[in-house]
Amino acid sequence: MWTLSDRGVKLCDRQTRRQWLQIGGIGSLGLSLPMLWEAQARSAVISGSFGRAKRCIVLFLLGGPPQHETWDPKPEAPSEIRGEEPSIATATPGLRVGQWMPRTAQLTESIAVLRAMATDDNAHSSSGYWMLTGVPHAPTNMENSLPGAPNHWPTLAATIRHLRGDQTDLPGAIRLPEEIWNTGRIVWPGQDAGWLGSHADPWLLTCDPNAADFHIADVSLRADVPLERLASRRSLLDQMNQSLNAGPMEAARSRWSNLQHQAANLLQGEKAKKAFALDQEPGSVRDRYGRNRFGQSVLLARRLIESGVSLVQVNWTRGADDPDVAPAWDTHANNSQRLKDALMPPMDLAYSALLEDLGQRGLLDETLVVWMGEFGRSPRINPGGGRDHWGHVFSAALAGGGVRGGVVHGRSDRQGGFPLEGRVEPQDLHATIYHCLGIGPETILRDAVGRPVPATRGQPIEAILT
Repeated sequence: MWTLSDRGVKLCDRQTRRQWLQIGGIGSLGLSLPMLWEAQARSAVISGSFGRAKRCIVLFLLGGPPQHETWDPKPEAPSEIRGEEPSIATATPGLRVGQWMPRTAQLTESIAVLRAMATDDNAHSSSGYWMLTGVPHAPTNMENSLPGAPNHWPTLAATIRHLRGDQTDLPGAIRLPEEIWNTGRIVWPGQDAGWLGSHADPWLLTCDPNAADFHIADVSLRADVPLERLASRRSLLDQMNQSLNAGPMEAARSRWSNLQHQAANLLQGEKAKKAFALDQEPGSVRDRYGRNRFGQSVLLARRLIESGVSLVQVNWTRGADDPDVAPAWDTHANNSQRLKDALMPPMDLAYSALLEDLGQRGLLDETLVVWMGEFGRSPRINPGGGRDHWGHVFSAALAGGGVRGGVVHGRSDRQGGFPLEGRVEPQDLHATIYHCLGIGPETILRDAVGRPVPATRGQPIEAILT
């Protein structure tokens, strides 16, 4: 990581020689010196929220949750726009949400709603790429796009892991319960470390935390390998590594050795095992989150951030019983019924449980919770009773560390089809997340050939920050 700091010999304008060298490389990427100074000044103005969050949980709802039935209902619109069900009042005066969010409605004083998110991209994987990386896909509106150059920017989780490192034996960023994919098991781009390198890849847990036999094999020794044998193997490995002479492969060998030690510590340590021990939670707590894959994944995310993981991303992916015409939140048909029966109740239960649980544990003020998908749904209900892809305006929500609750930022038009004011693009959402986590606008990454690259090209959303 490169960060523009105030250390070193100052020049006459109070910039260090190192900063000048860094700035020289940044200019070619469209980030000028005045822009950096302005970003630093703006960060100082909203410094009360800077670094308030020690950790982050991202809830990613694959398919595109509809803004009309969640955070941006249109009760005055015709039925073909507003949908079948009425909206409900919340704890925040003037803020209404969808009828199937009764528990969340009581917690809006802790939530900031973004009602004018936009990518103008109606393809799952390319719009999702932008939401996950903060960088537009090239080209936009490209479905079933694959990972790889030029679309190999690091995902949010990877950047956080790269900048913060691994604070414990557990990795600094984890995704669960599986990757995000399109029909045909086509994995989206923007879910790994990309050009940052594999050291920053967020750990992927493919699992079902709701399963009766849930366990993570990677943090447990096989029954036929006692601790004594593992310790003996580890000692032998250390001796072999020390006997190797330093040379051209020293850096690679050293990194591999570090990975080996991390794996061994993971197997020998108790903290990691405890983090995954959902059976240690009271039954009432597990019930509160919901006895389903998403609910128990959200509960597991809370346990992981308590164990030192900086960012956990919980993906709501398609279930085994999801209809092909409307998998996960991709409600092209029977939108109202899918929301009422399969989607909104478990989401409302798990999301509200997480916010309440973090609050009761004294963790909400230092934990940022992000609710989002890749885009929204079309304003007009189609002939099949569904809503189609819509990246022109949609909603997201943030709560916790550094965020001012009871706030709505941005406004869509009367049909919920386009932004009227307060448009927010993914890079601004990322800049806000980084800001809350204490990663300033001057933070610089290095690409695969060592060139300096801004960690984000967006600006924190001041209106929702404390």
